Amino acid sequence: MSRNKRKLYFSISIFLVLSLILSACGDKTENAEDKAATIRIGTKDFTENLIVGELYALALEGAGYKVERVPNIAGSVIHSSIVNNDIDMYPEYTGTGLLSILKVDMLTDPDAVYKKVKEEYKKQFKITWLDYSKANDGAGLVIRSEVSKNLGITTITDLQKHVSKLRFASQGEVDQRADGIPALEKVYGKFNWKSSKVYDNSLKYEVLKNNEADVAPAYTTEGQLVNKDQFTLLKDDKQVWPPYNLAPVVRDNLLDTNPEIAEVINKVSAALDTETVTALNAKVDVDKKEYEDVAKEFYDSIK
Repeated sequence: MSRNKRKLYFSISIFLVLSLILSACGDKTENAEDKAATIRIGTKDFTENLIVGELYALALEGAGYKVERVPNIAGSVIHSSIVNNDIDMYPEYTGTGLLSILKVDMLTDPDAVYKKVKEEYKKQFKITWLDYSKANDGAGLVIRSEVSKNLGITTITDLQKHVSKLRFASQGEVDQRADGIPALEKVYGKFNWKSSKVYDNSLKYEVLKNNEADVAPAYTTEGQLVNKDQFTLLKDDKQVWPPYNLAPVVRDNLLDTNPEIAEVINKVSAALDTETVTALNAKVDVDKKEYEDVAKEFYDSIK
């Protein structure tokens, strides 16, 4: 082989090697940039949503992502925030998506609600609902445990049979709102309380604890409900109220470039049920711990 040909082959070989190296470096750089893209996690302005949003953030950081926390967004605007690309994801509730955002007819089966919101959010907003958790933060009624035991009241059907003996700690609007007492009365019958007085929602557990009332409206994951000796959450045995299962909602464009995010966040949802979320809320609202510390402790136990 002539010297000129050897030089030519050598030059071509060097060129090919350099091309492969640069190509590989380019791929790594692109992947690194995708991984380094900051994920903006929004949360609503109450304890439970702050805790769950922090769990999402910790899980993503553990998987190598950069995270920006955007806490305390008003519930009335958080959907607009994700639609307008101000945030990338946040913890939402299936019942909220169904009734408040989509404004469609009420459904009470958890799978049916999830299927509906998942389909419509994808179609209307290019937003994906990841797996929903067993945690259901829905409407409910709480009764003093002493009364529950004495009268054998564990369901709303039981309650309705004894309602004339019981004092109701109302919040005012629950008596009038379509999805409040009127919704219950359509299915369970009239609720003619022994007495009904309006109290501020923040005082209801003190009112029950001090024996000033027997029954009050509640949300099913309120931290005070961990004290089962004092408070009993009644079962909505005829399923009047829709489910409000916790689930992450995520912008499609984020999942398109980082599909592995779904697996990371779904692991968090799989670890949450109603009892667990109630206990987490109690550590903040009853024990007065910081929500970040509570989330970190729980995340460390499941990772």
